[in-house]
Amino acid sequence: MLSALLDGRALTATELAYAARVTSQTASTHLAKLTEAGLLAPVRDGRYRYFRLASPKVAQMIDGIMAVALEHRPRYRPLSRQAQELQDARVCYDHLAGRLSVDLADFFTSHGYLVLDDEAAEITADGMRFLAEFGIDLSAGTKRRHLCRSCLDWTERRPHLGGAAGAALASRCFDLGWTQRMKNSRAVIITAPGKRGFSETFGIMVPEEHGVHPG
Repeated sequence: MLSALLDGRALTATELAYAARVTSQTASTHLAKLTEAGLLAPVRDGRYRYFRLASPKVAQMIDGIMAVALEHRPRYRPLSRQAQELQDARVCYDHLAGRLSVDLADFFTSHGYLVLDDEAAEITADGMRFLAEFGIDLSAGTKRRHLCRSCLDWTERRPHLGGAAGAALASRCFDLGWTQRMKNSRAVIITAPGKRGFSETFGIMVPEEHGVHPG
């Protein structure tokens, strides 16, 4: 149920029960415990009650657990289509993850826009200027969270960009129509305009086998 909420959405108890393949009664019991533990935050909308992750820290914790769990996955085991889509590009709470996010991190670091390692991340002055030219204003709205942080990608096993900067970058890509959320999945679709945009702006070539949709 926690992993189903990693894309930042709020879901009902019924939807979370379906995602976990358990009964509604079992889901309600676990949701109460998760809420009491501070991992989930309930949201009331009229007569409907939704649940969402309590904070970005919870998403970071879940991704960390997944990274540890995958350490012992046999390398020869083939990925399912759904797993491959998640590995290519997905949403991690409010920022991009997967191979696309690591490629973006490589672009930023190679151009001196970002200093990134497994422990920390910092955007340089040149990076701030580049993001501003790309349509991202980080001068406001970051007081309640880190401007940028290193987030270990559990499929690529390398860090990508999180924090306010990572969220703003993901939001900009969605606004430009370069990426689209895949229905009922954390996977992200790279559109035809996105394929051109990532190539021209970031030098990222999207593999042909990635499910590119026309935009």
